[in-house]
Amino acid sequence: MTATLNRDELKKKRDKYLFPSVRQLYSDPPNFVKGKGVHLYDEKGREYLDMFAGIVTVSVGHCHPKVVKTTVQQVETLQHTSTIFMTQPMVDLAEKLAQITPGNLSKSFITNSGTEANEAAIKVARLASGRNEVIALQHSYHGESHLAGTLTANHNYRPDIMPAIGIVHAANAYCYRCPFQKTPDSCQMECVKDIERVIQTQTSGKPAVYIAEPIQGVGGTITPPDDYFKEVKKVLSNYGVLFISDEVQTGVGRTGTHWFGIQSYGVEPDMITMAKGLGNGLPIGAVITTPEIAEKASKQQINTFGGNPISAATACTVLEVIEEEKLMANALEVGNYIKAGLEDLQKHFPDLIGDVRGKGLMLGMELADKKKTPLVQETMRLVETTKDDGVIVGKGGLYGNVVRVKPPMTITKEHADIMLKSLKKALESTAKVSVG
Repeated sequence: MTATLNRDELKKKRDKYLFPSVRQLYSDPPNFVKGKGVHLYDEKGREYLDMFAGIVTVSVGHCHPKVVKTTVQQVETLQHTSTIFMTQPMVDLAEKLAQITPGNLSKSFITNSGTEANEAAIKVARLASGRNEVIALQHSYHGESHLAGTLTANHNYRPDIMPAIGIVHAANAYCYRCPFQKTPDSCQMECVKDIERVIQTQTSGKPAVYIAEPIQGVGGTITPPDDYFKEVKKVLSNYGVLFISDEVQTGVGRTGTHWFGIQSYGVEPDMITMAKGLGNGLPIGAVITTPEIAEKASKQQINTFGGNPISAATACTVLEVIEEEKLMANALEVGNYIKAGLEDLQKHFPDLIGDVRGKGLMLGMELADKKKTPLVQETMRLVETTKDDGVIVGKGGLYGNVVRVKPPMTITKEHADIMLKSLKKALESTAKVSVG
C-alpha cells in the first residue's frame, strides 16, 4: 500500500501529473484521508465538519455502515458484466426509481454520472419528439461533456471550444438579481414570458425539450418562486415541448419534502435525471421517463459501466437508508433550522450578506453589499477561514460569491450550530478586513 503523503508532497505530485483544470477550492487545501458520518479527516488526524458533502454527493454520510456492507459484499460477489448481460442490482434499482418518482415515470437508463444522464435524456427527448432544439436556463450547470457543457450557461464551466448546436438559453428565475430589474411583487413572471420569447425568436418554434434544475446548484442555489414551474409547464405544453428536471443535486430527498425537488413545485416532468446523492459517492447516474417516451429509444444502447452491480446495489441501499432513517424529514427540519440561522446572520451582517435562499439542505448565502455588488474576495476569504476553523462549506454562483451549504442529510442541529458559529466568526473577521 502506498504511504500517505503529507499535503505538500501530494500537492507537488498533483500539480505534476494532473490537468491544470483540476483545481482546488482552497489555496492551502487539506489532504483528506478518511470520512465518517458528517466529518472528514486529514492526514494529520484533524477533524472537519463537512457541510458540502463532496459537492452535494454524500447523502447519507461518509462510510455509512449499511452502505459500506452492501458495497463490500457486492465487490466480493460480482463486480462487472456490462449492460448486455442480465444482473439483478440494476433491475432492482430501476424498480425502486419507478416507485419513488412522480406520475408515470417508470423506465430508467442507468449511467455513470449526472453528465451522462443529462446526455441520455436530451437524446431520448430528441428521438421521442422528432425535434432537435433544446432550451436551458442562464446560470445553469448540467455537466462537463461537450453537450452538457453547452447546456451549461456559466462561462466559468464552459470550455473555449465551438459549442454544440441547437441549444438556446432563457432567463432564469433569479429574483435577487432579476434580469428584468423587477421585484417579485411586480414581475408577473417575466422570466416565464422569456421562455416563450426564446421559443418564438431563437428556435424554429418547435423545440424538443426544456431542461432545468429545480434549484440551481453551481449557479448559486438560485431558487425559483413557488409558482414558477407551473407557469413554465403551461408554456411548454402550448408548444409541445418536453420537460427534463435535472435533479443531479436536488434529488433523492435533499430538498426535504419529496424525493425530488420538482415535486415541491407541484409539477410532473417528462423526465428526471439524477446522480450524486444516489450513490453516496460511487459513480452512478440515471434518467427515468415514461414508457411512451422510452419506447422511442428502442435502438440498442450500450453503457459498459452504467448500472454496474456495485454502484446499483449501493444505490439501492442508499435509498433504503434515506427511508429507514427518515432523512428527508431530517433534511427539512435541520434545513429550516440552518436557513433561519443564516437569515439571522444576514440581519447582523447586512453589508455582507445580500440573500439567503434554498430548500431543505440545498441552501445558499450570497455575499453582496447593499448595492448588490458581488463580494467575491470576501467569499473566498470566508470559505478559507471556515476551513481553517474545521468547517467545510462550498462556493458557487456566476461570480463565485455564494456560500453553498449542502451537508449530508444525516446532519443534526448541533452540527448546524457549529457551522453557524464558524460562519459568524468568519463574517466578523471579514467585516473587520472590509472596514480596514
